[in-house]
Amino acid sequence: MKKRLNEYLNSGFIEAANALRPKRATTRIIAYVESYDDISFWRSIFDEFESDKFHFEVMLPARRNLTKGKKRAMMNMLGKSVGKNMIACVDSDYDYLMQGATETSRKLLKNKYILHTYTYSIENFKCYSESLKQVCVQSTLNDMNVIDFVAFMKLYSQICHPLFVWNILLYREHDLNTMSMQKFCEIVRLTSFNIGDPEQSLKLLKQRVKHQLSLLSKNKPELLEKYEALSKELKELGINEEETYLYIQGHHIMDSVVLRMLIPVCRHLRNKRESEIQRFACHRQQYTNELSSYRHSQCDVTLMLNKNTNYKEAKPYKRLQNDIKELLHSLASDIL
Repeated sequence: MKKRLNEYLNSGFIEAANALRPKRATTRIIAYVESYDDISFWRSIFDEFESDKFHFEVMLPARRNLTKGKKRAMMNMLGKSVGKNMIACVDSDYDYLMQGATETSRKLLKNKYILHTYTYSIENFKCYSESLKQVCVQSTLNDMNVIDFVAFMKLYSQICHPLFVWNILLYREHDLNTMSMQKFCEIVRLTSFNIGDPEQSLKLLKQRVKHQLSLLSKNKPELLEKYEALSKELKELGINEEETYLYIQGHHIMDSVVLRMLIPVCRHLRNKRESEIQRFACHRQQYTNELSSYRHSQCDVTLMLNKNTNYKEAKPYKRLQNDIKELLHSLASDIL
């Protein structure tokens, strides 16, 4: 017995302990990201691809200072372009949709060592409509159906899509005055949301979009032909009009659309659950204890949305996964 124990301590234990150390034999790929918020997202997706050949180290673009941002992520610490074993992982913003109309867009499209989200930013993934009910359940611990988030975001996207195309077109034309990003986001936000009448929010949105479309057609008739061509091109790029919200500025979608829905929905769900507790409690003490327990078990919906990872079935995410597969295949070929 003692002999077996010594053998384990001398071999098996050390082998197990060595397995706890970070992998050193595999090829390290440094992945520069834009900010702290991006680290978790990219770490999560790279976990799916690490193997006995490659491992990723996600970090900010500068180690000696606090410099962050997209342009910095696309350069290494020495100011040289990213390349083999040193990649950049960035939000697409509008650069993918610009299709080379700007310098940053050209770099993003031509450099295989730059991975991008396809969506405007990682916030769009977190607002993936298929996952929003689960966010509410995690926040309120109430699985009651209040609103069909998928249907709502589909209608929202269809309403916004024509104006979104105009916004892309004007950016390609380097016209930031006719309709800036700020103005576009102001038009397509939800000004109000009533869970008893969610259609009203969409009606108001449609009125604002229709008015702006009329102004653009009147003031920019020379761009109407380009508008039609761009509409077709965006479809070829994989931009489905029913998922337009994935390509509109991420923080806007999160703060001015999705949270405008989720906050009142979660408030309603909490009130319903607390009413149930009051109705079914046998006495005052049970009511107090159960209510206290429920309130301590809840989470803020904004926090839950920011931690949401149930977006891996989204089409842009699948495209990103495919880009990583192609990158690793290319690196493996280089090593051989």
